[in-house]
Amino acid sequence: MPEHLSQRGNAADRRRRALEEALKLLEAARELKIPVIHIQHDGGVGSPYDVSAECGAIADAVAPQGDEPVIVKNYPNSFVQTDLDARLKALGVQNLVLAGFMTHMCVNSTAHGAFNLGYAPTIVASATASRPLKAANGKLLSAQQVHDAAIAATRDLYAATVDTVADLPA
Repeated sequence: MPEHLSQRGNAADRRRRALEEALKLLEAARELKIPVIHIQHDGGVGSPYDVSAECGAIADAVAPQGDEPVIVKNYPNSFVQTDLDARLKALGVQNLVLAGFMTHMCVNSTAHGAFNLGYAPTIVASATASRPLKAANGKLLSAQQVHDAAIAATRDLYAATVDTVADLPA
């Protein structure tokens, strides 16, 4: 099988596992009555992030419940041109736990934005995933390589990271 096709399969499996782990995270937050805010990226009609189409919908497994808010954003950093900062301040939140897609883009950008605003973000690595990307030299990096590099770069300063939901402090 060509490398790019096998990497797509691996990326799909990684996304599935990340959704399973994100569900564990949501269940734990809900049980502990920790506020949950869902973020949805709107890339516009016809884009891979079209919120009016199935491809841009929040996955059923991690869909909002009850009065959990959904913030729709247009930039990778969830704080840019949204009311996320105001909502978190109104809740008195200082520590954030981040999960979702894609590790190298929205999760990473939101962690950096949170850090820059004075929050203490933590990324649950197993509850995030990326896709394969081409490097500057034309080499195709696997989704796992992209994910690992994004976690390492963010862990260097902007966010604490844990491998799994089970690794979060009680």
